[in-house]
Amino acid sequence: MSATLDTVAAVHQEPWSPLVIGTTPYLTAEVFLSADDFIFPRQLTAEGLVAREYTESLLARSIALARSILSRLLSNSTRIRCSSSFTMAGTDDNITQQQSAAKPQKQPKQPKQPKPQQSGGGKKKEVKKETGLGLTNKKAENFGEWYSEVVVNGEMIEYYDISGCYILRPWSMAIWEIMQAFFDPEIKKMKIKNCYFPLFVSNTVLEKEKDHIEGFAPEVAWVTKSGESDLEIPIAIRPTSETVMYPYYSKWIRGHRDLPLKLNQWCNVVRWEFSNPTPFIRSREFLWQEGHTAFATKEEADTEVLEILELYRRIYEEYLAVPVVKGKKSELEKFAGGLYTTSVEAFIPNTGRGIQGATSHCLGQNFAKMFEINYENEKGEKAMVWQNSWAYSTRTIGVMVMVHGDDKGLVLPPKVASVQVIVIPVPYKDADTQGIFDACTATVNMLLEAGIRAESDARDNYSPGWKYSQWEMKGVPLRIEIGPKDLANKQVRAVRRDSGAKIDIGNDDLVVEIKKLLDNIQQNLFDVAKHKRDACIQIIHTWDEFVAALNEKKMILAPWCDEEEVEKDVKARTKGETGAAKTLCSPFDQPELPEGTVCFASGKPAKKWSYWGKSY
Repeated sequence: MSATLDTVAAVHQEPWSPLVIGTTPYLTAEVFLSADDFIFPRQLTAEGLVAREYTESLLARSIALARSILSRLLSNSTRIRCSSSFTMAGTDDNITQQQSAAKPQKQPKQPKQPKPQQSGGGKKKEVKKETGLGLTNKKAENFGEWYSEVVVNGEMIEYYDISGCYILRPWSMAIWEIMQAFFDPEIKKMKIKNCYFPLFVSNTVLEKEKDHIEGFAPEVAWVTKSGESDLEIPIAIRPTSETVMYPYYSKWIRGHRDLPLKLNQWCNVVRWEFSNPTPFIRSREFLWQEGHTAFATKEEADTEVLEILELYRRIYEEYLAVPVVKGKKSELEKFAGGLYTTSVEAFIPNTGRGIQGATSHCLGQNFAKMFEINYENEKGEKAMVWQNSWAYSTRTIGVMVMVHGDDKGLVLPPKVASVQVIVIPVPYKDADTQGIFDACTATVNMLLEAGIRAESDARDNYSPGWKYSQWEMKGVPLRIEIGPKDLANKQVRAVRRDSGAKIDIGNDDLVVEIKKLLDNIQQNLFDVAKHKRDACIQIIHTWDEFVAALNEKKMILAPWCDEEEVEKDVKARTKGETGAAKTLCSPFDQPELPEGTVCFASGKPAKKWSYWGKSY
């Protein structure tokens, strides 16, 4: 096997001092791996490797990750060529083009030992050794780097040369399209119609609703130049579309017959996040749908808020197999300028952080007042509309990866996997190779006709073991293997991605059994995730119990007096390097609150139970 390792260094001309790794000063490092016969060529990069965050801790992580990847490549390669002289920081290994190209640099494949967890014979280990498909970080040990590796090696995203922006590859876009294929018909049943509004918004319109823009001001990106000329009036790029759309709602709504007005758009928005951008979770540009509706009465608006929230629950629980809590946000955490906010909240056990999955807001009449969205009611009287807005985004994909992924890579729920079943031929020496390949083709066709998304991996330049590793990394729910014995016995061997269980299935029962397996995998992923989430929920009653549970990375359910100043105080008292605790939501499904129960933080009479914790 031969490999080419190119190290590309870019020196930024900003006023800070460049980071020096070895002999090359640079702030951004990208490691590319490719070769004529190297399997799975790809750009190896990660959040920490493309180092654009300017804190000392993140730069230190960047160095560690770069060293880890380079060490791995060196230990797995028998011949390496470097585009330039490069020294790994903190080591004596100066690798030059001449040194690494020399034959004596061959290293036996023995250093590839950090994978004792992989079962099987020596043949499988050899495949792993050659491909280097395994992850260098473990989910339980280094969650951030593990996540960055998984989304890149699983072909979900690629890093872009602008920090906080990511390329969504077909593997992740297919998931987004499947969720869209569910959600779009559902909202059309509610007589909500799709539209599209421009990306740009004027400063005058953006600042019309003061509370709203204050909530988004730090994240708003501005266009200030056209070519070499400064624009006379800067133009904002939408962080959300309330202020883009509502001037035209005022124009279109005149009488009660114009109501309700219910529109949705599938689009992108830009929020210039500066702290810890993370693929899917915190990015400067992301895809979403945003619905904006107007009604004659508050009752109609309230009803729709909950109908939409239920659709978001279904996306998470029925499609992504992620358990969520439906609830109401606190006054401090609600949508800026809105009346109230409801949300579905997920939880990541490995980090002990909650994550807002999607939101459905009742805006009340605040925006109607600002944008003069008035109508003449049936009595001939002037009235203001009641409005809602609601949205979910590609963040959903990141939550799914965090919840289900493991040390082998992605684990995709069958309902959202673009490939639900991968069929792999396993020919042995002197076997009926053509017969095996024909059986694979017939199996795929049978599954496709039954509505199962299936593909065959018939590439003859990769071993079956290598293919197993790649499709495991990509998270395909079910693998079918067909070898000489399977051909003779008129059966296939199915291997589950979630549990690794192997099941032999006769050809006559194939479609029925595969459908059962996929349904079982979907349910099992949800059940396992819910069990892990529930094990992290802790009910507390006192401040000391709250602090202890927070330190143990729990999702905390606590009695609360529902006062904004108390929540601010909790944030201030728990603020640390990893953020502060805050309310996640007050669940609609409220446990009994015994008379005399007091707030855990203030000692005042408690009004409700609320979930608390740190969050993304």
